[in-house]
Amino acid sequence: MPTCPRHPDRQTGLSCTRCGRPACPECLRDASVGQHCVDCVKQGQRGVRQPVTVAGAPLRSKPVLVPGLIAVNVLLYVLTAVQAGSAAANSSAPLFQAWWLMPAQVAGEQWWRVFTSAFLHFGLIHLLINMIALWVVGRDLELLLGRLRFSAVYLLSLLGGSMFVFLFDAPFTRTAGASAALYGLFGGLAVAAWRLKLNIRPILLVIGLNVVLTVTIPNISLFGHLGGLVLGAVSTAALLYAPAARRNRWQAGGLVAVFLVIVAAMLTRDAMLGGTVCDVLQGRELCVRTD
Repeated sequence: MPTCPRHPDRQTGLSCTRCGRPACPECLRDASVGQHCVDCVKQGQRGVRQPVTVAGAPLRSKPVLVPGLIAVNVLLYVLTAVQAGSAAANSSAPLFQAWWLMPAQVAGEQWWRVFTSAFLHFGLIHLLINMIALWVVGRDLELLLGRLRFSAVYLLSLLGGSMFVFLFDAPFTRTAGASAALYGLFGGLAVAAWRLKLNIRPILLVIGLNVVLTVTIPNISLFGHLGGLVLGAVSTAALLYAPAARRNRWQAGGLVAVFLVIVAAMLTRDAMLGGTVCDVLQGRELCVRTD
């Protein structure tokens, strides 16, 4: 009696209906006609186009990046709270002050702040609100865009928020939080709903409500939120409206173009400051050299 090629110690009277080779029950898979060996199944799958989302991402069932981002934000909050010796006043931690976003400090060549500030939060409530929003909004968008594309939208959104703060906010304003990136995800979700021809009104209502809260509640970065919203929407549109032919190239080109606009705008603003930043604090004008 013949033996299974994958298990030579097993004799079998079964065979693959496609290639005719002998195979044991463990190495056979049910087919529309008879049974196929695992080698024929793999070969058949190679010629089958795998389903993708409208963004060109493979279909997945579980998000990975969103839980990872939440973990990073929580870890940094715990670290700053330990450094400050206070859960509420964690902004006094040395790491927090070295990473927050202040336009005057960015102009002083501390460019890392446009990125690192997006992973800091002023107190536990600030952290909880943003992380819940990230979990609710980010999961579906990650599955739709795919991990790499989602990472790009998240990054460009937080950089867009930092760009708006650097361009339009007061020089000595301190800003931190994932809100700019979250607003970018809001904008991206609205674009995705429009692209998929879904009801966009609930998303626009949520965005409008958050913008109203941003304007009415003090100490919330309006420019950071608006920058994230705009850049997130534009970045997502570059992904979802790219032509199907050579989709990856069009998408990469669109994202690179958005990134270059952000860099150009910030470098232009830095050059306009001319090495000196001035602002009015407590009724007095304060000017500092940044070069």
